[in-house]
Amino acid sequence: MSVIPSFMHESLNTNADSTDSIGSGWSWINEPIGISKASAFNKLGLFEQINTTADKSDYLWYSLSMNIKGDEPFLQDGSQTVLHVESLGHGLHAFINGKLAGSRTGNSNNAKVKVDIPITVVPGKNSIDLLSLTVGLQNYGAFFDLSGAGITGPVKLNGLSNGSSIDLSSQQWTYQVGLKGEDSGLPSGSSSEWVSQPALPKNQPLIWYKTNFDAPTGNDPVALDFMGMGKGEAWINGQSIGRYWPAYIASNSGCTDSCDYRGPYSANKCRKNCGKPSQQLYHVPRSWLKPSGNILVLFEEMGGDPTQLAFATRKMGSLCSHVSDSHPLPMDMWGLDSKTRRASNPTLSLSCPSPNQVISSIKFASFGTPLGTCGSFSHGRCSSAKAHSIVQKVCVGSTSCSIDVSTKTLGDPCKGVKKSLAVEVSCA
Repeated sequence: MSVIPSFMHESLNTNADSTDSIGSGWSWINEPIGISKASAFNKLGLFEQINTTADKSDYLWYSLSMNIKGDEPFLQDGSQTVLHVESLGHGLHAFINGKLAGSRTGNSNNAKVKVDIPITVVPGKNSIDLLSLTVGLQNYGAFFDLSGAGITGPVKLNGLSNGSSIDLSSQQWTYQVGLKGEDSGLPSGSSSEWVSQPALPKNQPLIWYKTNFDAPTGNDPVALDFMGMGKGEAWINGQSIGRYWPAYIASNSGCTDSCDYRGPYSANKCRKNCGKPSQQLYHVPRSWLKPSGNILVLFEEMGGDPTQLAFATRKMGSLCSHVSDSHPLPMDMWGLDSKTRRASNPTLSLSCPSPNQVISSIKFASFGTPLGTCGSFSHGRCSSAKAHSIVQKVCVGSTSCSIDVSTKTLGDPCKGVKKSLAVEVSCA
């Protein structure tokens, strides 16, 4: 059997009457830029991220304070200097004096990041805060345990007087493992710091969002549609439903209508959704949801609009099966004696996914040489005239049904030709 699903979208019904929600039903907390935890430490030079964080967080802050002399030419003529950063990956955000100056991420072919960001500094003290991030750890391939992450340098300021540069790599950096919000219990939604005002900040980096919502009615599987968000992580009732990154769009090229997984592995095999996010829907187990009073928490890293979030409940569009008269018998018949097996035929079986559903209609049925796949079946040059009525009589109104794939049951529209039965049904 194969299933073609459809997704029914509905708005995220936030509870705007909650004591910590006003107007839109959302509240928020800004994640501090740079060092904000007492556990921060100072070290000379640039440290690799995975060894430093010990996998406690996706994030590592690299922070540096430096003084710029007031007689630098670029300060006099208003020109900008350039911050050069090299990282093993997987991405970074650069903040200068508390403001986002630029971001860059690697890709699946090369996680390393090399970026030149024009920045504006002022005479005297300036702060450079680099937030390095990972999106999971490599777990296959040769020497995967030696693949590092984080900013290993060099980090330089280019474009100073007389075209010179300053290498900042060996200076004393301050490090902070993870985010303040992670240590403050924000993923669970418990904090007295949530801000509730009508002017919800949108499309800004490093913001925690929270709302209360009611679960979608029914028992169909539920997902959250994250279009409109940038990159981050989401929690429902304290349980992580994973990292989201719909702002990362797949290449427009490389997708094909046909797919063959056979042969050596390649990341370019069987590409889908070219020009779209690699993932848009994130499953929320029904067992994690209450009828009402559920808490959704987001950490938005790049900037997004949480009011665009929507539920997507998974409905079954079509249920299909395609079995030929040369298929083996069902496995539960393999133990029968040889005489009984010879008298038996391959079987096409269909079963609605939910116990309260029945097969409501037959979208397609053909016995002979049907073509296509589930959702796009068509009759071939050979097709039995009575296949549709037989399948309808056996299956409609039942939770499941089985049909012998044989000329005795379905007729013989073309003698001497191997035949198959293709069926597509709807459940309701």
